[in-house]
Amino acid sequence: MQTQISPSQLKQLIANGECHLVDVREPVEHAEEHIREARLIPLGELEKRAAELPKDKPLVIHCRSGKRGTQAQEKLMKLGFGQVQNLEGGIQAWKAAGLPVASAEKKVFPLMQQVQLAIGTGVLTGAVLSLTVHPYWVFLSAFFGAGLLFAGSTGWCGLAILLSKMPWNRVSGQACCSPKNCAVN
Repeated sequence: MQTQISPSQLKQLIANGECHLVDVREPVEHAEEHIREARLIPLGELEKRAAELPKDKPLVIHCRSGKRGTQAQEKLMKLGFGQVQNLEGGIQAWKAAGLPVASAEKKVFPLMQQVQLAIGTGVLTGAVLSLTVHPYWVFLSAFFGAGLLFAGSTGWCGLAILLSKMPWNRVSGQACCSPKNCAVN
């Protein structure tokens, strides 16, 4: 069995009811946009919630671009799931193929935009304070720079995880939103 699946292949499997689709992104990302048939189980909860997934039906994992999906795929295979595929390119590839996504009516800045705003604010604040108050404030900018370097090299962003738990990013319910609260794009 191949480990990657294209958006067109996934569309066919969904149409035929031949797979179970799992979104391993954070709830706020899922609320922003999701494939309507996807079940939300964030990557950090996957091992403790794996029993909720069927072992008798192929699983397809997806995330934003494919990296977390690959991590989820490895975790599930270690837990004994034999038929696990990752949506190649994640939901970004799904949308690029012109396939529909649903979203919650409640709109907040996308999580990555929130991360960019927080880091930009921290770097700018550190630079201004180091020029006007004390040179040691440059370490604030260095802290954010080191965080970016770490996130880019490991794929793990503590700031994104922290921001996803903020009150404005809380999403009611862990499953797909109901049709009355969703809009299909």
